[in-house]
Amino acid sequence: MPSDSQVIPTERTRDAERTRAEILDVATHEFAEHGYASARVDAIAGKTSTTKRMIYYYFRSKQGLYVAALEHAYRRIRSLEQRLDVEDLEPVDALRQLAELTFDHHETHQDFVRLVSIENIHHAEHLLSSGAREGLAAPALDVLTRIMERGRAAGVFRSDLDALDVHMIISSYCIFRGANRYTFRAIFQRDLLDPARRDHLRRLLGDLVVDHVTSGGKHASA
Repeated sequence: MPSDSQVIPTERTRDAERTRAEILDVATHEFAEHGYASARVDAIAGKTSTTKRMIYYYFRSKQGLYVAALEHAYRRIRSLEQRLDVEDLEPVDALRQLAELTFDHHETHQDFVRLVSIENIHHAEHLLSSGAREGLAAPALDVLTRIMERGRAAGVFRSDLDALDVHMIISSYCIFRGANRYTFRAIFQRDLLDPARRDHLRRLLGDLVVDHVTSGGKHASA
């Protein structure tokens, strides 16, 4: 049986991890809702079970908190991509599932879409200061690279596209739905997040990606 001296540090570590996770969840929404300049650390503290002083203890500054929120948001989608079991799927099916996974994530994490849009307004100056940037990119490209290599080896995929090309196509479509939802609706009277059109738009993304990557070749599956 562990001694009190062993249990207490473990509990403190878990409490610290929970507190940090809570702060990041609230901060992600606040920055996404109000932007970097207008979001207030006081407001974030008021919506958590901690204090402004404790937030600065964990993240050092408002910018440190914002960068951590960005990293946290990117890690969530990277984690989902890594869990996709692409090795047991035909390349076309694996590519479609990855596209649909991104579609589902971005639809249900609109704060991520808004954070990406906000950070682009700032020319990615905060993200460029992150020491975790390489880790935010590699998982997505690793999964796609494996899919693309198997598809090319099978004679299914075009040889003039790389993983980053395909990632850009998928990401562009999924980000557009959230980032342009309101202007698109104002001009065309169509809500890109309308649940009634969800299945159609999700299938459309898969079709667009698969058709483009397999054009000039053959489809491995329907």
